[in-house]
Amino acid sequence: MGNTLLEIERLKTYFHTFKGVVKAVDDVSFSLDKGEILGIVGESGSGKSVTSFSVLKLIEEPGVVEADKIFFDGKDMTKLNEREMTKIRGKDISMVFQDPMTSLNPLYTIQKQMEEVLILHYHEMNAEQRKAKCIELLTSVGIPNPEDRLKSYPHQFSGGMRQRVIIAIALATNPKLIIADEPTTALDVTIQSQILKLMKKLVQEKGASMILITHDLAVVSEMVDKINVMYCGKIVEMGTAEDIIKSSLHPYTEGLLNSIPKLREKKNRLEFIPGMVPNMFELPEGCYFAPRCKYCKEICKTKQPEMKLINGSHYAACHFPLKES
Repeated sequence: MGNTLLEIERLKTYFHTFKGVVKAVDDVSFSLDKGEILGIVGESGSGKSVTSFSVLKLIEEPGVVEADKIFFDGKDMTKLNEREMTKIRGKDISMVFQDPMTSLNPLYTIQKQMEEVLILHYHEMNAEQRKAKCIELLTSVGIPNPEDRLKSYPHQFSGGMRQRVIIAIALATNPKLIIADEPTTALDVTIQSQILKLMKKLVQEKGASMILITHDLAVVSEMVDKINVMYCGKIVEMGTAEDIIKSSLHPYTEGLLNSIPKLREKKNRLEFIPGMVPNMFELPEGCYFAPRCKYCKEICKTKQPEMKLINGSHYAACHFPLKES
């Protein structure tokens, strides 16, 4: 395993419904090193969140998860029962969700909610030690007057402050991996930047790894080491952040990048990817992106492209990769 923290091979998460089978995650493989930050990018419904829920065994019926391998810190996650997974969730792997208002219980004080994870995973801590730990955590995420704020309820915090509390809870057990699922979606733009910089700083200080799930390539460009681009349950491109941003190989990635507003370019209209994400019950026969792709050729409509190494550590699942060298 060496420096590898998380290794996933051929992960499939299918939902079996009366209408048919939804292949929410279809044959996904990737790895994450210790201390590394990975961005998973794609439109809504691309399978980003389901991938992380599958790793944590949080998929409920009618979902079925299969994988050749899900190794976390040397443990085979596919063989762990629910009791063993409970010891990992919240301790070794923490999650930061996108809406802090639904992540926090409005009926309990911030202190009570922060202490829950400490009570669950650190039985030896007494009440005084837990309170001291909560104060230390709130201080680390930049919340002023932390001792007083422990007595507050979630509605007494702004959106940005609530998200800081969620991050503090996620960091409470010094996790090896933090999964952040659209952590800034509910926040305004100025607060988004503050939260992302804070998360990166704290992750680096703790020596942890992070998976940042987002639909916005602009968000991850300066935040992550590697990027996986997902479309209709499949990874269509993967590589370093520099590879993806500066020399994208897949037309879908190119479309995502072109739709980001650029400060110095004077354009009357923003570029966009034509068409819609296909119905997951009626996926195209060949490349799933073919109906929306301006480079589409006949083979793209009939044959699914395989993920292949194009150069260095830059992979793409495309019959005609852009800028191929």
